[in-house]
Amino acid sequence: MSSITPRVAIITGGSGGIGRVAAERLARDGMAVAVHYASNKAKADEVVAGITAAGGQALAVGGDVADEQAMAAAFDAVERTFGGVDVVVHTAGLMILAPLADFDLADLDRMHRTNIRGTFVVDQLAARRVRSGGAIINFSTSVEKLALPTYSAYSASKGAVDSISLVLAKELHGRDITVNSVAPGPTATPLFLDGKSQETVDWMAHMNPMERLGQPGDIAEVVAFLAGPGRWVNGQTLYANGGMV
Repeated sequence: MSSITPRVAIITGGSGGIGRVAAERLARDGMAVAVHYASNKAKADEVVAGITAAGGQALAVGGDVADEQAMAAAFDAVERTFGGVDVVVHTAGLMILAPLADFDLADLDRMHRTNIRGTFVVDQLAARRVRSGGAIINFSTSVEKLALPTYSAYSASKGAVDSISLVLAKELHGRDITVNSVAPGPTATPLFLDGKSQETVDWMAHMNPMERLGQPGDIAEVVAFLAGPGRWVNGQTLYANGGMV
């Protein structure tokens, strides 16, 4: 981490929520960080400014994660600036909730395009470009085990992420690259909080023995472990939810 040439990480969805805190955490570990955004460049630039002000190296890159050309251009920009890619943290995702019987199929297609195709596109580029000794970290969800009402479409999309991660870990045999998924429980981010009543938030916060919501920093520590010292963890889904399931 303290070498003259730092390790390089790309964090999709790095302009907010868990992605932002993960980017800041990896920067503190000495990595050069590419902060990816889908549409809000100003937020990504803010994250980059904070990292550089603290003495780190950072770059903002944009693009739709499901667009292979846009994401290839983002990877190209990172390689031109920092010389390569060692870690890819794919936090970008979309969550739309509704009972299965009432779910809008256009919303289903939109969410699965981001969550499934987006993961496939990002992981395909990562598989081709991440250097030996690197890590690919996808994002799943603990709701797969909880099976809460209204989460069927979202949970299904994240189940696909787990499958992609496990298979890719095996396909990268001999490359010394780990592939894992992180499955947060309820975490205090806009993605989780938006549209929920305080009663619902309080109820979900007390579903784990710690009796609180996760914080983005809790999840960022798991990311830092998998991106750094956790070299013997591979092909796994790590549930980071305070013991909820």
